[in-house]
Amino acid sequence: MMSGIARRLYRGEVNVDFVGRQKLWYSLSGILLLISVAGLLFNGLNLGVEFKGGSVFSFKAPTATIEQVRGTFAESGAHQVIAQTTQNGWRVTTESLPAERVSAVQKAVANEFELRQNDVTLQVIGASWGGQVADKAIIGLIVFMLAIILYLTMAFEWKMALAAVVALLHDLVITAGVYAWSGFEVTPATLLGFLTILGYSLYDAVVVFDMIKEVTAKLGTTSKMTYTEAANNALNHTLIRSLNTTLVAILPVAAILFIGTTLFGAGTLKDLSLSLFVGMIVGTYSSLCVATPLLVTLKEREPRYQAIARRLSSHGTSGAKAAARQPVTAGAAGGAGGTGGTTTAGRGGATRAATPSGDKRKKR
Repeated sequence: MMSGIARRLYRGEVNVDFVGRQKLWYSLSGILLLISVAGLLFNGLNLGVEFKGGSVFSFKAPTATIEQVRGTFAESGAHQVIAQTTQNGWRVTTESLPAERVSAVQKAVANEFELRQNDVTLQVIGASWGGQVADKAIIGLIVFMLAIILYLTMAFEWKMALAAVVALLHDLVITAGVYAWSGFEVTPATLLGFLTILGYSLYDAVVVFDMIKEVTAKLGTTSKMTYTEAANNALNHTLIRSLNTTLVAILPVAAILFIGTTLFGAGTLKDLSLSLFVGMIVGTYSSLCVATPLLVTLKEREPRYQAIARRLSSHGTSGAKAAARQPVTAGAAGGAGGTGGTTTAGRGGATRAATPSGDKRKKR
């Protein structure tokens, strides 16, 4: 059954009413945003040592378990212990420790895992460096947003720019909420992932908007469909492309996140891959179910498209109904007897116009 749906979707035989279900998408996005904001307010982000400063201990203990490592550091007086396995051994992060406490921790770890005290190396990181990284990331985000607004306004229009920016903010908040609830550490690699998903989400939205612009440019006073229907048709034409792009891009990211971190201890790549994994999924969803419905809501308020909607509503026609009312030439299909004619579908049924052969019979 699923394979049949996939084939029909690939051939363009499935027409999903994305725009017509905008209340459903808005409600779903509202719930996701509410949960994400709650996570940020109550749990907060688990900032890495690069942002809040701290002490980082590195050592090799292949047989050690994470419970043993945490217990050893806690017993030696360290708090806020975050233990991770890397290809080079263990990487344990704690709060900033005074010199005497550092020596005690190194001695306790060396005794527990039968190491020399010099084998437990220390790296002290100040919070000022993380603050500089965060400030630069915020500046980069602001510049990125302004560039998006300028580009989309020049290439399309300001309403498309507004819809795209709202979708981008939607993606950022939900991705940050996943980090808040999951407790994943936020590192500079995470910020890099955040900026990457912005570009990915923007690409998906531009592809959809370009098709919408092409389809809706043909709408006029005699159009047989509303802006909503035209935008939904354009969205369905780009649907398989968006899904294929997401699938191809998300497979290697999922491999890093689920396989690399569990089998090979990907370390920093875990922080990057989670933001990419969540951002790609949410970005595809937002371009289809948030950006486009929001754009349609803004465009349907324009007098031009309101007039089209009123005219079609007064005639009781729209979309597929209007197409059914168009003249269909039967002769082009090679009708029986080789005679041509036209069939016009009206409210009262089908009426066949008189053919040349019919005129001859009347003369006889």
